Amino acid sequence: MTRPDPPPDLLVVRNLCLSFGGLKAVDDMSLTIRRGSIAGLIGPNGAGKSTLFNLIAGYYRPQSGRVVLEGEDITGLPPHVLFGKGLLRTFQIAREFSTLTVRENLMMVPAHQTGETYLGALFQPARVRAEERALRAKADEILEFLQITHVADLPAGGLSGGQKKLLELGRTMMVDPKIVFLDEVGAGVNRTLLYTIADAIRRLNVERGYTFCLVEHDMQFIADLCDDVTCMAEGRCLARGTVETILSDEAVIAAYLGRGRAAKGTGLAGTLVEATP
Repeated sequence: MTRPDPPPDLLVVRNLCLSFGGLKAVDDMSLTIRRGSIAGLIGPNGAGKSTLFNLIAGYYRPQSGRVVLEGEDITGLPPHVLFGKGLLRTFQIAREFSTLTVRENLMMVPAHQTGETYLGALFQPARVRAEERALRAKADEILEFLQITHVADLPAGGLSGGQKKLLELGRTMMVDPKIVFLDEVGAGVNRTLLYTIADAIRRLNVERGYTFCLVEHDMQFIADLCDDVTCMAEGRCLARGTVETILSDEAVIAAYLGRGRAAKGTGLAGTLVEATP
């Protein structure tokens, strides 16, 4: 008997709501991410994008609504449980272990390592060594994939902003995730490293089937990578569609640049990087 194909929608968000005091940070927000896609999530500062990521990834619990991953309701599950299910989230400010080397940052990612427990380290040293050899080999393969082998033995705290973003991407690769939420992966990154990051995301998507959702202000980065885009404003979905449709949508332009600029037909692709901090 052949196994049925998995559903095309990997993650479905339905009517999520979260308020802080009287402020609706996320207001009846819905989102669908197709398996194997690179989805973009854009919107002006304060639109609720990072809060939505935090709701999906279990850092906040929604007051209403649902998050479904591959048909399973995962609403409100804590981040470590979602990590085990293959849902990972990175942050605008990288969260590396600064005193560990870049390679060590990668090797410590997989959970349930034998050497993490006192008894495992004491009574199963051969198993610990075998696991560490396998983790080191995988980490070295990832470092080569990301083109950062030259910093493998340096403390991660001394990396540039772009190198730290590559390290965060590499940490997700250590567990072969189903979906990765990248929060402003281009923030504070020079253009050369940004191209390297974009190439890595594209290759992971095409060659390894990773599904991504990106929050990003750089519209050229979004246009180069994303299959479809959702724009948020004031906690709600303002528009969704192809990159071309969204970047020419008058309501989206007005949300970013103001009604006057929208009326003049100002497009986002050439102006948003400078217009948005």
